[in-house]
Amino acid sequence: MSTSQIPPSQHRRGKTMRCFFLAWSLVWLPLIGGTASIASATQAEHIILVVLEGIKSSSIQNGATPNLDRLAKEGVVTWSAQSITPPLTVPAMASLLTGLQVEKHRITAEWETYDFARSFMRSPTVFDYMDLAGGKDTGVFLMDERLYQLVRPEIYVDSQVCGYTKPQCTPERASAYIKDFLKKVTSEKGYGFRLFGVPNLLLVHLPTAVKVGQKYGWDSEKYSAALMSIDTTVEQIIQTYKELGVLDKTMVIVTGLNSGPLSTPTGGVKPVPTSPTSLELDATIPWIAWGANIKKNHPITQSVSLLDTGATIMYALGLETHTEWDSHAIDEIFQFVPERRTTGNELQNKQ
Repeated sequence: MSTSQIPPSQHRRGKTMRCFFLAWSLVWLPLIGGTASIASATQAEHIILVVLEGIKSSSIQNGATPNLDRLAKEGVVTWSAQSITPPLTVPAMASLLTGLQVEKHRITAEWETYDFARSFMRSPTVFDYMDLAGGKDTGVFLMDERLYQLVRPEIYVDSQVCGYTKPQCTPERASAYIKDFLKKVTSEKGYGFRLFGVPNLLLVHLPTAVKVGQKYGWDSEKYSAALMSIDTTVEQIIQTYKELGVLDKTMVIVTGLNSGPLSTPTGGVKPVPTSPTSLELDATIPWIAWGANIKKNHPITQSVSLLDTGATIMYALGLETHTEWDSHAIDEIFQFVPERRTTGNELQNKQ
């Protein structure tokens, strides 16, 4: 029985076609369906920390903020994280930054009223620990002048404050300013900023929802518009990181200092007091993480405190140093244990 032989020229053409399709698949398949998984398995080099006020977990879950809802569904989330009690703006932000309870950092309710005579908060913050452990830089954008005294002037922190005295300072304006800031610090021209690249941590404070809710009501159209404005701003900041080519190395955290008004036992909302400082806000807050090295579609099972945010940031960046806080890393949210990137002068191995 004879068998037909394939002509050499036809064999070469077949081999050439197989090589072509193999090369095509290596180039295009990651672009079609593999980019997200590859990016998510990368250790974070940058973190965006969005700090909200006056937004309940239910508002995100019910679709009032579709972009935040997408981050929660694609990443990890707990809807029952806890802020301090009572969740006042300045003490709560101090607890987030220091990883300490009020009795330790001593930023009490008195700090809710700005006093120019006060000095800066003395307790070390996550900004200090990041610099000490790895020489990491931070960019801070605050929309409340009262928070100014929580961020000491340091060469590794570039902070901007815009708030109550500047009503034109909106989430949209903050987004545009952040985009301009990132464009300038990555241009190698300096422009007078302290940073010379995309910061390792970008903290963005967006309190518009609580301001509008207190002034116009939590069921008002203006409150709904404020939620959409904040939601759009978060998406624009993420898009800016994508344009800079660093989104695949970026982790996003979204949480709050407080949420909406406390509900009464019957399910109603307590009346809004005329004094913002006496407003009773809920200490139950959302805590969402998305992006580099973050698990997908994962509900967080452990209890989460606002104070745990700082340690989680350090853990994500692979940084270790001596700390004086009560913060604990939420390690279950990561796909793999981050590589240690602490500088050589920290935590030397004992001989």
